[in-house]
Amino acid sequence: MSTYIPAYTPKVCHHRPVDSPEQRYDDLSDRVFTLYSEGEQRAALELLSRPDPELEPWSAELAHTAACLHGSLGEPEAAIHVLRSASDAGAWWDPSILTDDDDLAALQPLPEFQELVALSATRRSPDPRPALIQLPASVDDARGVVVALHGAGQTAGRAAADWAEVLELGYALVCVDSSQRMSPMYRTWPERDRAVEDIARALGELPDELRGLPLIAVGFSAGGRAALDWALTATPTRATGVLVIAPALRELPADAAGPLSPADVLIGEDDDLLEVVDDAADRLTGFGLSIHRVPGVGHEFPQNFGRWLSEVFPSCG
Repeated sequence: MSTYIPAYTPKVCHHRPVDSPEQRYDDLSDRVFTLYSEGEQRAALELLSRPDPELEPWSAELAHTAACLHGSLGEPEAAIHVLRSASDAGAWWDPSILTDDDDLAALQPLPEFQELVALSATRRSPDPRPALIQLPASVDDARGVVVALHGAGQTAGRAAADWAEVLELGYALVCVDSSQRMSPMYRTWPERDRAVEDIARALGELPDELRGLPLIAVGFSAGGRAALDWALTATPTRATGVLVIAPALRELPADAAGPLSPADVLIGEDDDLLEVVDDAADRLTGFGLSIHRVPGVGHEFPQNFGRWLSEVFPSCG
């Protein structure tokens, strides 16, 4: 059960309401996964059973989590019941969410499950959204445009909170929602070409006074991978710099399209993705990227992230 785990547990997010529905969903998911990893599935199911009307938008994601908990307990009938009830209410999941999860393996032979997978596939559709554009205090003196890509399961609003400090450094901030969904509320970046299309569409919404300024690609986790792919790949509109946090790397481009400044990867020494980044270190440094390993940090933004930004971004003004 890994699909709907929060991409990270925010330790410092001063620009986001503490008790927002998104924050409550992330907190609930984090607590459920902790219980799951400790073998306390019953306690996790009890948490999920508590009604919270504000979490209704995440009903498909929460139903999948509950089904996985039942599946891990050897209760396929309960698992299929949860999924069927959610599906009857309109929920859907990318087929891989259902068929590739070990906790749902016992459901695979069931005709009802196969019917649910097929129905779910017909409901999946892309959902492009307008970019979230924020301007620095002095637009006329803007030093560049930071194009921020959210992590898996997150939104442009989360990216706006995470990268808000760049506004104080004189950069405009363009936060892009992925149009690629694995379920109604779970957006991520599995396809490189689609990510480039989403970025291009967002840049097409820039006000005239920001056009022609340097573009800096930034992103977290899956968004970090997509930002890096975009920055390294020759496209009609290309980034001149890149800064990615805990990138969930897959296949890297064969070559870099050109030099980048800044060109930085930030990864916590306690991040599960550190090994992935270390395995790609020679390729990354060959592209001109610097890798910064941060002690005591997991899959998250470091506590001193704003200060770190102020040290990196002046170099690209």
